[in-house]
Amino acid sequence: MSNGLIMAGMAIAAAGFGARMLLKNRAVIKKGLEQIPIAGEVFDKYHRGGFEQKMSRREAAMILGVPATAKPNKIKEAHKRIMIANHPDRGGSPYLAAKINEAKDYLETNKS
Repeated sequence: MSNGLIMAGMAIAAAGFGARMLLKNRAVIKKGLEQIPIAGEVFDKYHRGGFEQKMSRREAAMILGVPATAKPNKIKEAHKRIMIANHPDRGGSPYLAAKINEAKDYLETNKS
């Protein structure tokens, strides 16, 4: 029982010292928190919205992360890189894998 009391006392003391440190350094902490970008700014580079009903060249290029006028070797490299990260056998989504494959096929067959 005394071990439990000792542990409880140590926990209360640690919490007190932690709170004291936070209060003492709150100006520095506040300044640091203001420099962290908010979530909206961090995720602005990602596409908002779902997939189009019918695949377009623009959407296929966005899925693979290549320009719409990319050469076949760049399309294959991008497809391989993305499929390694999203393959269903490695815990990826079967739906996303199908969309990635559809994008590759679309860009390879519908050259403009």
